[in-house]
Amino acid sequence: MPILDPNSFEFISRGADQTRRIGIRLGGMVKPYDVICLSGELGAGKTTLTQGIASGWGALDRATSPTFVLVKNYRRPDGSEMNHLDAYRLQSAFEAEDLDIDRMINSGPFIVEWPERILAALPDTHLWINMTWLGDEQRGLIIKPKGNRYKIMLENLKKEMIKSF
Repeated sequence: MPILDPNSFEFISRGADQTRRIGIRLGGMVKPYDVICLSGELGAGKTTLTQGIASGWGALDRATSPTFVLVKNYRRPDGSEMNHLDAYRLQSAFEAEDLDIDRMINSGPFIVEWPERILAALPDTHLWINMTWLGDEQRGLIIKPKGNRYKIMLENLKKEMIKSF
C-alpha cells in the first residue's frame, strides 16, 4: 500500500465503464486552462478515462487515442474546445512547445497522456492522475492535485464519487 499525502486520492476502478464514469464526473468540473495529466503504462486506461472526461465536458465526438496524430481536438456545441495530447512519441518538452502547447492550454481544458515526457513544458499547477493496470477489469488511480484549483476539484470529485459509487 503506497503512503499518500493528505491531498491524494486512491481509487480502484472495477471496469472500463466505471473508469469512464469517473471521467464523466471530472469532465463536468473542468474549465478553460485546466490541465489534466494522465500517467501510466500502455493499457492502464488513460484513453478510457479521457473518453469520460470529454463526454462529461460535453464534447460532440467520442474521444479516441491521439497516439499517431499526437493531438485531438474536441468541440462542444457552443464552440468551446478541449485538446488531448499524447506525448508518448515526443522526445522532449521542446517538441511539445513546437506543437504550440501554450495555445492548446489557453484555448480550453487540456488533457495530456504520458505527461512525464514533457513535464518541463507543463504548468506547475495541474491535476495528476497516475493509472495502473491491476487486472483485466481493474485499474488503480492515484489522483494528486498541484495547486488550489485542483485541490478543490479533487474534493468535489471525491464527494461525487462517494455519493454515486
